[in-house]
Amino acid sequence: MAAGEAQEPVAEAEPGAEEEQEQPRSFRDLGVTDVLCEACDQLGWKIPTKIQVEAIPVALQGEDIIGLAETGSGKTGAFALPILQALLETPQRLFALVLTPTRELAFQISEQFEALGSSIGVHSAVIVGGIDTMSQSLALAKKPHIIIATPGRLIDHLENTKGFNLRALKYLVMDEADRILNMDFETEVDKLLKVIPRDRKTFLFSATMTKKVQKLQRAALKNPVKCAVSSKYQTVEKLQQYYIFIPSRFKDSYLVYILNELAGNSFMIFCSTCNNTQRTALLLRNLGFTAIPLHGQMSQNKRLGSLNKFKAKARSILLATDVASRGLDIPHVDVVINFDIPTHSKDYIHRVGRTARAGRSGKSITFVTQYDVELFQRIEHLIGKKLPAFPTQEEEVMMLTERVAEAQRFARMELREQGEKKRSQDGGDDDDTEEAIGIRNRVAGGKKKKRKA
Repeated sequence: MAAGEAQEPVAEAEPGAEEEQEQPRSFRDLGVTDVLCEACDQLGWKIPTKIQVEAIPVALQGEDIIGLAETGSGKTGAFALPILQALLETPQRLFALVLTPTRELAFQISEQFEALGSSIGVHSAVIVGGIDTMSQSLALAKKPHIIIATPGRLIDHLENTKGFNLRALKYLVMDEADRILNMDFETEVDKLLKVIPRDRKTFLFSATMTKKVQKLQRAALKNPVKCAVSSKYQTVEKLQQYYIFIPSRFKDSYLVYILNELAGNSFMIFCSTCNNTQRTALLLRNLGFTAIPLHGQMSQNKRLGSLNKFKAKARSILLATDVASRGLDIPHVDVVINFDIPTHSKDYIHRVGRTARAGRSGKSITFVTQYDVELFQRIEHLIGKKLPAFPTQEEEVMMLTERVAEAQRFARMELREQGEKKRSQDGGDDDDTEEAIGIRNRVAGGKKKKRKA
């Protein structure tokens, strides 16, 4: 649809609609067909979430939707169920396309489509970067019902894969639209809108309403109904949020202190760079923690491997850059630690949204050093509340500094060793850091010598 068209105002749900919509207690009440209600049951989805209550009936009536919902609110179900129901009524290959900003989110959405559609034989294909294009071309040649893709790789296939087009597409979903546009995929999205049918249904989901998202809404949607479950930036009620104010040189020691204090929980620790993620993972490993990194410089297989180990609870600590802060549904995160404070306040909402999901409670702790005060004040202003300090015992933290300093030294050595290995292997990567056993043995050897002395 041309950018000038569809300037009509966005239809809002009626003011009293929220009270009325409290009624539906099941997916059946929302108009979801029996076979899909059974699939929801098998997934353990008993009661629809707020965004599902708002969006599903509207989508089933064939309207375009703009959905504003906080992370962890059940958005995937809100668009997957109406699409699968429409597919049941008019079976067709290359029926729907879901655009997502990150590879991990694409795989996760695909898992939900496969789970919901397993009894009705739905096939989906994930088309993302970092994976061999040839195998993807073969998957597309089989004409799956649903394609879940990142914009760059999808355009690549539309331009270069013989026989592949989306001229019959019936549904377009843009999930995390604000993030797709923030990652500068605007040209790809524009190209895509030119080659797919105008006569289609479009669902645009976003955690935040930015100017770019409004522009995209005007270009891509026809008379959309707005389904908003949180109009202001907010974090889940059951999330206990804290901060600790510390000198930056003792950050590592405070991290180890908190991991010890809250031992037995699963942690997601956010760092600002790939390098710091890797360094901190090595540091924690050297101190005996089961930590695993997830960042953008890892190969796709390693990233999925890390995620799966953490999901399967084989690792209790996942260290991540913001690659992992949006959209990933890892059900059992108990504590989120902002080791490096996010530079964009909105990223804080998405990071802490990794815990206290689907009605569970959770904690978040943000490290604030002398250099982060202004960023922290911005976060408090955005969420509209003053955070309490997390109680710490300074003497106990100081007792850890010697052990932490030794682990830092070994982590630096391992990072150097990995760098050299990467260069010599031309891109081979040891992202799980479990292979750095040589140094670990030396650490153990050094400790034994100390004890003897």
